Amino acid sequence: MKYFMLLPVLFLCTISFGQNRTTLSTEKKVVNENTTMKTYVIERIIPGAGDLTSEQLKGISQTSCSVLEEMGPIIEWQHSYVTGNKVYCVYKAKNKQLIEEHAKKGDFPANSINEVATTISPKTAKQ
Repeated sequence: MKYFMLLPVLFLCTISFGQNRTTLSTEKKVVNENTTMKTYVIERIIPGAGDLTSEQLKGISQTSCSVLEEMGPIIEWQHSYVTGNKVYCVYKAKNKQLIEEHAKKGDFPANSINEVATTISPKTAKQ
């Protein structure tokens, strides 16, 4: 399956498409005054993901980064978590459709795409 070769994209590459972005919060960014970036978590079911080699992960990362570069500054990969049979990716994008387009162009599964409403951490308990 092609998407096995694309996993590294999720793990080893950070994309930045400009220095004029302003952070609004941990969930939203502004690319320009007309484009708000939302944060999404993507679940990719990939049997054996946790057993992929560094070279396989690198290849996947390179594929993803190439697609992101082609798509421009309206979508950005933050990082990913590789588990036994799934990869969880954190992206910033203008909308969910861009996440779907990235998955299709890169031949990645995108079994679940969810917009992040907010974040919590141990600090939340102390506030």
